[in-house]
Amino acid sequence: MSSVIIVGGTAGIGLELAKHYAVRGRSVVVSGRDRERAEQAAAEVDKIAVADAGGNAPQARGIALDLSRPQDIAAALSDVGPVDRLVLTAIERDLNSIAGYDVERAVRLTTLKLVGYHAVVNALLPQLSPDSSVLFFGGVAKDRPYAGSTTVSTINAGVVGMVRTLSVEIAPIRVNSIHPGIVGDSPFWLAKPAALEDARRRTLTDRSPTTADVVDASVFLLENRAVNGVDLHVDGGRREL
Repeated sequence: MSSVIIVGGTAGIGLELAKHYAVRGRSVVVSGRDRERAEQAAAEVDKIAVADAGGNAPQARGIALDLSRPQDIAAALSDVGPVDRLVLTAIERDLNSIAGYDVERAVRLTTLKLVGYHAVVNALLPQLSPDSSVLFFGGVAKDRPYAGSTTVSTINAGVVGMVRTLSVEIAPIRVNSIHPGIVGDSPFWLAKPAALEDARRRTLTDRSPTTADVVDASVFLLENRAVNGVDLHVDGGRREL
């Protein structure tokens, strides 16, 4: 059976995507830097899927995968088998300005996303079928930089370039990216109510996107066979005031 692989599936949107596919009877693999945490996330996915499917859901797996060590990625993914859907959502939050540039942190984050994402696709390419699809997570910081987003804005812009090249290079496998805005029900932003309210006020929908909104948009990009080479913003139609 082909698997849905969620790289960075131990929490947040990645974990909710894993649950979405598991309750629909799909075999799911979630990865995290720490094996124990990945296995705990897989157990949580199993619990949801079994309850929803009456005990007939395939068992989820948790594996250790560190995108900041791209030389080890192929070995970590060597036994996952055929892959139907591949989602790369793993990222680290970072504040880095050009005035106080931290080279070590910049190299780590750039390696994690721009090299690590590519290395995952390279390692799994033999396991992908012509009907498979790949989804990269970026972010709207590529268009709306903020103080300290020097590295984050740059690598999220790089995700657009990855989609452009890979959608051609590995066709007919589809490659898309999603760029969420401030996700209103995430613990990170719930702890910053002033910033969350300001973001909501700037949307045309008068609401910030939720985790469920981003999951729904991700599934659309992964499953719609006519969608390829697309960079989708999910931000409530934000406008500057």
